[in-house]
Amino acid sequence: MSSSVLDLNEKISRESAWVEPLKTAIAKIIIGQQYLVDRLILGLICNGHVLLEGVPGLAKTLSVRTLASTISADFQRIQFTPDLLPADIIGTLVYNPKDHSFETKKGPVFTNLVLADEINRAPAKVQSALLEAMQERQVTIGETTHSLPSLFLVLATENPIDQEGTYQLPEAQVDRFMLKLNIDYPSREEERAILDRMATTSSLPPVGPVISPRDILKSREVVNEIYMDEKIREYIVDVVFATRNPKDFNLKSDSLIQFGGSPRATISLTLAAKGWAFLQGRGYVTPQDVKTIAMDVLRHRVIVSYEAEAEGKTSEDIVQEILDTLPVP
Repeated sequence: MSSSVLDLNEKISRESAWVEPLKTAIAKIIIGQQYLVDRLILGLICNGHVLLEGVPGLAKTLSVRTLASTISADFQRIQFTPDLLPADIIGTLVYNPKDHSFETKKGPVFTNLVLADEINRAPAKVQSALLEAMQERQVTIGETTHSLPSLFLVLATENPIDQEGTYQLPEAQVDRFMLKLNIDYPSREEERAILDRMATTSSLPPVGPVISPRDILKSREVVNEIYMDEKIREYIVDVVFATRNPKDFNLKSDSLIQFGGSPRATISLTLAAKGWAFLQGRGYVTPQDVKTIAMDVLRHRVIVSYEAEAEGKTSEDIVQEILDTLPVP
């Protein structure tokens, strides 16, 4: 196994050469936010959609737009509003009076990178329009199913639900996001750097493409080859099962959980751990890789009970208890 992992390390070093130039290009616009940038790249290489939550003004939209500008791929931004319709996202059938037939008019979802901006400002009917596209990478318009590109990713931003004019996202849609990121305020030093760079009436410096979709797709193939020991696989399953049946793991949060992580959480945590190992230049997954990325994979998949809300407990508190309590292989 050691020689194969050594070979894989060399392969990872070769296929991940684009990561640092990508981070350098993004840093021309985005100051700090290393947590955000790393997870966006992780979503790219793991083929997983990413949901960004934070109050307005934390560069969520700017980060996604900057990332898109560094990739030689098609990009569409959809501004979600209360009056948005499903057809505004996936497209619709348009009647042609000349030959009395219907023609398909494809919506903005037919692209490589989709920025769903302020996604929770549209009602559930509109949110559901993305379900098929996010899970099956296809869209059905009328009676015809259209495939989406091999590189297709939804990068969504949302405001906290206590903000004015927001809707709760449906659980079925939230579960389709591999990662949910909670974006916080920058540090004082970063804020000062933001002031120096952004407090101007001039345009931001242009950022051109530094990678191609082919680079990302080749990296995904390498991620699939990363070695994961059987004990770590069992650990991942235990972590997810602990969100469903805490009593089986001697946890006290049984009454605090309404729904735990689905099998999609197990798949996402496995892929994300492999992707994180890839970003560290390793051909194997460690338990720390799982613990590092578990919160981003699980925080939106654990639905707390009314009792938890009454006690002021969040899904993050429950996930952290699981990570702190379960024995690590």
